Amino acid sequence: MSKSSSKKKPVVVYGASGYTGRLVCEYLREYGVPFIAAGRSKEKLDAAMRANVPGIETADYEVVEVPHTTAALTELFRGASVVLNTVGPFARFGPEVVQACLAAKCHYTDTTGEQDWLITLDQEYGEQFEKAGLLLSPGLAQMYTTGEIAAQLCLETPGLDTLDIAVFWGGSPTIASTQTILVNAATSKAFHLQQNQYVEWQPDAGLYHLAIPGQHETALALPWGGTSHPVWFKRDPRVANVKVLGGVFNKPLMLGVPQIVAAALEATKNMNPDERYAALAQTAAGVMNTMPPRENPRINKSVDSVHASGPLGRAHCVIYGNCNYKQTGLLQAHAAASLLQQAPRRAGFASGCQAFGHHELLGVLRSFGLVQAPVLTVHA
Repeated sequence: MSKSSSKKKPVVVYGASGYTGRLVCEYLREYGVPFIAAGRSKEKLDAAMRANVPGIETADYEVVEVPHTTAALTELFRGASVVLNTVGPFARFGPEVVQACLAAKCHYTDTTGEQDWLITLDQEYGEQFEKAGLLLSPGLAQMYTTGEIAAQLCLETPGLDTLDIAVFWGGSPTIASTQTILVNAATSKAFHLQQNQYVEWQPDAGLYHLAIPGQHETALALPWGGTSHPVWFKRDPRVANVKVLGGVFNKPLMLGVPQIVAAALEATKNMNPDERYAALAQTAAGVMNTMPPRENPRINKSVDSVHASGPLGRAHCVIYGNCNYKQTGLLQAHAAASLLQQAPRRAGFASGCQAFGHHELLGVLRSFGLVQAPVLTVHA
């Protein structure tokens, strides 16, 4: 990969052969944004582009195989402007990508839900990216950004300082998501925000029962690693408290998750980090080792619900949508298209809404038919 050919393609999708990476490429094609589909296997990348990205023959793209090292990634990114990273678990594979973005002067986004990774990025890299005028935006994905949009709509009512967030989706997690969930549960604590301080969720609390808007049956939920929201809103002076719970509508799957995680933790507790990662990856493969089917909007529904409250006010916002992975692919592609035309609203460590605006991101999801108009109720 020469520098000159890198310059021709301003966006790099790293991990383009994965389920989410393919969708990012699909929406980049729709935006008319030239891109490099990068990953460790040219063969897998070629096959994924040809078989899994509709209309790829009309896209301006190239496929590049690259080793997962900071030096090799820096060389690949040099001359590009934006890197969209889908290679997780991010706490394990992300540092090289972030370091390469900084060296090559590229904006960085990813699709993570790993709270420890967000905290690391905020503390170790946020200031460097801000000084360079670059965006460092992890967690740009349906599971986090769509709920954040709902939260930001609630916060347009002044005097609300507490966010109670629920995120639900229909369908199965991808291979990578399953692996990330297990690794994250085994190696990291999950935090919520209480009076602007991180407070650990009770590790052995088990499943939570939530009332979900739009249905009579309660749904099962988990802290899901704590999610991105407590980290993003720790930097928002309006907000003091954030709790997030989430899950899939598939009850048998939710009932099995704590048992699978507990068994994996017990089986790997005395291993060194590398052995533990390999064992957890193997367990994850036993749970999910096939690529999920392309999303069906009649099946793969999403619900993002936010109750916001303050001493003398309340607001509730629900966003009903579908195809959460498509929402993620679209959000990533829109971020790239926007960054190629103008600077983000905030450089350094920032959420999708902080970088691009919640009304803008909502408009994008609405324009592609992936979410309904928000249902906002305010009592203030």
